Amino acid sequence: MKQLIEFIPIALFGGVYFWTRDIFIATMVLMGGIVLQLAVEYWTTKTVSRQTQIIFWSAILLGGATLLFRNEEFLFWKPTIVNWIFSVTLLGFHFFSRENLLKRMLGSKIQLPDVAWKHLSLGWSAGFFLAGLLNLIVAFQFSLDFWVSYKLFGGFGLTLCYFVIMVVYLSRSGYLNQLKTVPEKTPGG
Repeated sequence: MKQLIEFIPIALFGGVYFWTRDIFIATMVLMGGIVLQLAVEYWTTKTVSRQTQIIFWSAILLGGATLLFRNEEFLFWKPTIVNWIFSVTLLGFHFFSRENLLKRMLGSKIQLPDVAWKHLSLGWSAGFFLAGLLNLIVAFQFSLDFWVSYKLFGGFGLTLCYFVIMVVYLSRSGYLNQLKTVPEKTPGG
């Protein structure tokens, strides 16, 4: 459900852009959609995740700069900055913390050995870095229409590829066979 809510601002951005052919109107819609995303997350959970905060602030700052300076290149950098922040965060936890960030986030749902968490963390870090790099290539080497289409569908496609790679890794390593989900706690239990 959270992934659907995260996709709505991007879908609105793409839809408005292709309807109006105006990147600045689409940017305003994107910023409004992300504000709405943050509000919905806070309303439903009474908290806002760091991921949502990073996306929110990058959209507000870079979207605002895009509107203020009437230059879409600021907006081009948003996906790259967000992806690279996630990449550096995963690497930072890997190298400078005794704790694996993915395990901390997902360990209450699934149990894997530490080596699997390490490989997944490094893999996702590389994936986020690659996504940021691909965004820059598309943004500065292709048309604005192509970049907006890539933003709409490319990010989703890359994420889907990462999940497939993750499942293949877990399967080939034998972790899927021994994968255990942590049961939900029931009231009084």
